[in-house]
This record gives sequence, C-alpha cells and structure tokens, in this order.
Amino acid sequence: MTAVANVLETNPLREGLDQERIPDPSVLVIFGASGDLTRRKLIPSLYSLASDGLLPSGQAIVGFGKTEFPDQDFRIAMREACDRFARRRPTEDAIWNNFAQGLFYVQGDFTKPDDYVRLKERLAGIDQQRGTAGRRIYYYAVPPQFFPAISQSLGKEGMVTDPEAGGPFTRVIIEKPFGRDLATAKELNRVAVMTFRERQVFRIDHYLGKETVQNLLVLRFANGIFEPFWNRQYIDHVQVTVAESIGVEGRGGYFESSGIVRDIIQNHALQLVSLIAMEPPVAFEADSVRDEKVKVLKALREFPLDNLADTAIRGQYGAGSIMGDPVIGYQAEDSVDPASRTETFAALKMYIDNWRWAGVPFLIRAGKRLPKRVTDISIQFRPAPYPLFRKVSRVTTHPNVLAIRIQPDEGISLKFDSKVPGPTVKTHPVTMEFRYATSFGAEPPEAYERLLLDTMIGDSTLFARRDEVETAWAWLDPLLRRWETSADQPFSYEAGTWGPGEADQLLVPDGRAWRRL
Repeated sequence: MTAVANVLETNPLREGLDQERIPDPSVLVIFGASGDLTRRKLIPSLYSLASDGLLPSGQAIVGFGKTEFPDQDFRIAMREACDRFARRRPTEDAIWNNFAQGLFYVQGDFTKPDDYVRLKERLAGIDQQRGTAGRRIYYYAVPPQFFPAISQSLGKEGMVTDPEAGGPFTRVIIEKPFGRDLATAKELNRVAVMTFRERQVFRIDHYLGKETVQNLLVLRFANGIFEPFWNRQYIDHVQVTVAESIGVEGRGGYFESSGIVRDIIQNHALQLVSLIAMEPPVAFEADSVRDEKVKVLKALREFPLDNLADTAIRGQYGAGSIMGDPVIGYQAEDSVDPASRTETFAALKMYIDNWRWAGVPFLIRAGKRLPKRVTDISIQFRPAPYPLFRKVSRVTTHPNVLAIRIQPDEGISLKFDSKVPGPTVKTHPVTMEFRYATSFGAEPPEAYERLLLDTMIGDSTLFARRDEVETAWAWLDPLLRRWETSADQPFSYEAGTWGPGEADQLLVPDGRAWRRL
C-alpha cells in the first residue's frame, strides 16, 4: 500500500485515496484508441491495475477509432504495448488472458452519427456479457475539436445518464489542453456541460496522479512539524522547475500553437503551486480540496504588463547538445516557422496576495532542451534570525531547503547545516532524504493508474474543476496576449543549458538564485 493510502485508509471522506477499494465494473470507451496515448499510457496502466488486483473482474475497455481493428488484433497490439510500457513487466500470461477478455474495439468516425448507433449496440452486448449494467466512462483521447461531435452524438443516442435521475453512472474524462486561452476554455466547458453535468466531467492532468504530488497533502496536513512553518514568516521563496531534455519530438505543429506556458505552466505548474499554497481544506473531499486551490489561483497578482522583464522571461532553444549528442534548434524543427516567436522556455516570478504568502515570491521555470528531465519543488526557508557563528571563520551557513522531487526518482529531501567532525567548528550542508523506491521497496504506481482508478470510483479530487481551469487562464491571458502582440523575440538559449541568462537575472535583484538540480 502506498504512503498516502497508509495515512488516509481510515478516512471515509476521501475513499479515492484508499487504493484497496475496488470499483463496480463499467465499460471504459476510449475515443482515439488507435493513438499513442492509448498504447503508451492507458492500456498499460489498466493492465497494471488488473495485475495489482484493483480492477473488477467484469471491467470492459472498448477502443473506438478510425483504424480497422478486429477485437483479436486490438488485443494483440495492446499486449505488445503492455510488454513495452506497463509498470508491471513482464506481462504475465494468466493475468493478461483474463484482462484481454474485456478488451474490445469498434471502428468508427467521431463525426458520423451512424457509428454511434453501432457503438451503442456493442455496449449493450458487453453489458450482458460482462455484467457492467450500463455504467459508462468515456475517455476523450482526441484533439479538442472533436469534443462537440462526440458529446452531441453520445447525448443524441441516449448514451449519457443524468446522475440526478439515478441509475447507472456516466462519466467523461477530458485530456488537456483545456483550451488555449480563457475564451476557448469557456467554450470547451460549455460544450462539456451541454451533455454532461459538471460533476460527471473529469479533466485529467496526469501530474496530479503522481504519488509525490498526492503526498504534498499528507506532508502538509498529516505532519505537525511542517504546517506551522508553512507561511511568509519562515519561507523565503518557493521554486518550481519543470524541465525536459527532449525537444518537440515531431510535434512542432502542435507546439507552435501552444508554447511552453500553455503546454506546461497553465496546467502542471499552476496545479503544483496551488497544492503548495492552499489553505487546509475543511474535509478531504473533492470540492473542499478544489475550493482551496481555486482561492490560490484567484489570489495571484496580475502581471505588470508595462514592465514584464521583472516578472516574466521567455526563451527559445537554439542548437546545442544533450548528453553529448548534438541537437538542432527549435526553428529548424519540422513544422516550425523558421521565424517562430513561440517560447520553449519561460520563467515567471509570481506572488500570491493573501495573508499566508504576502511578499513570498513563487518562481516557476519550465522548458524544453534543458540539461535533464526533472520536476522539482524547492521550498527555501529564511535564514536563522541571529547568526550565532557569524564570527567563526570556518562556518558558512546555507539556507534550509525542503525539496520535493516529482520526477524522476520521486521523493523528498531536507537540507540543513551540520558540524563537520573534528576539534574545530566547521559546517557543511547535509541532506536527509526519502525515496519511494527505496523506502517502500517498489516504484510508485503510474499517474494514469491512480487517475483511471479514481474515475471508476467516482472521486474527482485529483481532477481540475471548471473554475480552476478558467481562473488559471484568466491570470495568464494578459501575459500571453502581450507576448503575442510584441515584436520582441524570445531570448535565445543553447540546447543543454538551463535557459537564457535573463532568467537568472530575474532573481538577482532579490539576492536569490535558481537551485542547482
């Protein structure tokens, strides 16, 4: 059992974090099942859940897509995917054979109503075969432009039940991006609630399924040692780094219309900030937790658009090397405009204007083609108020840092100064460290495993609510519009470095620096 489950297993208000709870069998329909997400993440995660004994025996998964796939061919392709990508490897024949009996495929076009008639008939047969009793989960593993057609067709064919009327549940999982600005996010949300009620909509951000992200709540609210110091009196600043060593990986067309702020900061980074900064919720329930996250987002200070250089820096990678291998610059990538001004790196200095965090900078940096893949939260505490050893020449004090590593090597560390053994007083920073893999003897579950299971259970705590999404966009929209209308080019940085030097200068006036990772 995971650390989070150990702490919360007796709490009936947050049953979704109790990993021992088995959901009722349902049919999970994956729209876009022939795509990469299904092959690399969804089916391998579902198989790992089955391997852990967390899926009901009657659970069914139905792929829906344009590719022609008889059931048996789909099962063979998904077995190959699990052999390659599942956490539970190698794939065990006995577990796989039982799991594969619930795998089906329906060929269809998202925009053709007749194909939904065939889908409905197939689902009715699966209900009889697997005992799923009309319970449905629809996963939109497709671009957002297909959401309206899919939702409208599901509603027209009577494939969505109203939770207020009782009967079997219907839920829908929506992948990011949740729009590309406030207007498109509102439109996507409007389309979603035309067919589904808000509490049926599960907006998935896989970062929230990572074990260490969930452990943020336990770290803060289940331990008396941290929460008393979790405020402006003791914390100097907070850093959030979301770094990737890869480039756009053949997705130049998508990234050109997105950029790193839309791709990473609007969702992943702001979700992390809201969990770090939120007030204790009144209960471990979905709406109580998300209410507090929204309060954080609403308290974000607006960007000073006339002087952005003090709070927001954007960059774009040029040619360089990663791990000794030469790589091309962003503008030379396929499907990228040779004169592109799209940012592949961004550093933001943000403030949360409330009682707990007044004056404490939250520093976010995210980028591609950085030296390593790492997601890290660093909470730096204020120095001791009276430097007792200030006149001792061999004593150099360092700030205490609580570091929460989201990926890779998930874990938590605390850095503090200690005396070096010997007759004289000399200090050196040391680290106390906790790693999931070594402490619990196994790697934590994949994020999609946690989130898929929570959807089956009906627990939306780890999913973004409508007002979360819109509040985040409302804060970022002015910055993005200013960048898009500005003639200034993003600052260039060499691939394999930590971004443009201007990002370092963002911290210099305050006497701070980015933590070495």
